Amino acid sequence: MAGFLLRRLINHVVLVAVATSLAYMLAAIAFDPRSNYQDRSPRPPEAVVDARLDELGLNDKTPLFERYLAWAGGVLRGDFGPSVTGEPVLDDLARRAGVTLRLVLTGLLAGSAAGVLAGAYAAVRQYGVFDRLTTGLSFVVLAVPVVVLANMSIIAATWLNDLAGARILLVSGEATPGLRGGFAAHLADRVQHLALPTFTLSLGLAAIYSRYQRNMMLDVLGADFVRTAMAKGLSRRAALVRHALRTALIPAATYFAFSFGALLVGATFTEKIFGWHGLGERLIDSIFTNDVHTVAAISCFAACAVLVASLAADVLHAALDPRVRVS
Repeated sequence: MAGFLLRRLINHVVLVAVATSLAYMLAAIAFDPRSNYQDRSPRPPEAVVDARLDELGLNDKTPLFERYLAWAGGVLRGDFGPSVTGEPVLDDLARRAGVTLRLVLTGLLAGSAAGVLAGAYAAVRQYGVFDRLTTGLSFVVLAVPVVVLANMSIIAATWLNDLAGARILLVSGEATPGLRGGFAAHLADRVQHLALPTFTLSLGLAAIYSRYQRNMMLDVLGADFVRTAMAKGLSRRAALVRHALRTALIPAATYFAFSFGALLVGATFTEKIFGWHGLGERLIDSIFTNDVHTVAAISCFAACAVLVASLAADVLHAALDPRVRVS
């Protein structure tokens, strides 16, 4: 097991290095930091702009590979370079990473758990009312973009708040500024702010997992080992949970890492719409400001997050499938 995880870790580290390097190269080629100074009044002299871009490591007159080597050397020392404003990139991203992870992890756990349970139950009740209902709802949700789901959630929450005459669901920000009260009041406020973004992120994931888990569950319901378990005295429910569901969860565990990466992409739009100041919001702002170093740093963080999710999926896979532990 340890050797298996070590091999996977080495492969993932190489992939992270390649992905981060490509992100830097693409950003450096596509972005034009020099244009940030063209619309200023009065317009600074070209020599001044060159000096500033040299200081930031963003001068397009310097060969791209030379800029990359200087940036990569800093990354190996834990320095992702300055942003276009001159501030260290990591100073801003450290706080934003916690915001994004809190949102993504909550959405991942809620969406995957709801999807697996719904898919497994739909398979057990194949062609029943619940199966047909979840099938139809899943396809409707998958056909609607995250941006539309987020705005529909805001409209529904506003209507619910007006109907109840109270602020049950909060549609903007991570927390209420200047809120007074103890731990319970602040926790409730956080949950109220977290509910809608989490719902938006997890809804699409739940739809995917429900379809995936339903098909996997149907493949094992009639398997010999399930019938053998019931023949040995296990109830149908125990046989389904201990044997059928456990086996059907193995492909879902493999999909775990890929769904985490998809949620990071979805969080980019969700954070912007709901006013969460996380990495997604910063990524969009960095693209508009031609901030090469920030885009590369966020890409590196996303790659590392997917790496960790992939390792977690491998551990879960090994826990569900004994054959992995002996290989």
